[in-house]
Amino acid sequence: MKPLVSIYMMRLGLGVISGVISAFVATFANPSELITFLNGLTIALAIYLGSYYLIKARFYNKVEKKSKIMTMGIGIFFISWIVFLIFTYTILIG
Repeated sequence: MKPLVSIYMMRLGLGVISGVISAFVATFANPSELITFLNGLTIALAIYLGSYYLIKARFYNKVEKKSKIMTMGIGIFFISWIVFLIFTYTILIG
């Protein structure tokens, strides 16, 4: 598998994981709606930035443009994060 495809798939999986974690945080720590959303967003951003350093260590010499390490999969990460956040949160409060 090509390095950029691997990065994309890793970001997809991490988006799913961060969405589920954010939903559990939103369910069990419910002070207000805005603070809950910001906590979930903070979790997603922390996981995304952490993934950058892990991916950089693994794929730095295999990618032609080094800036692609940061930008590859950013859209699918946040889309999968919000979808699984909503999906898991709906199941947990139901």
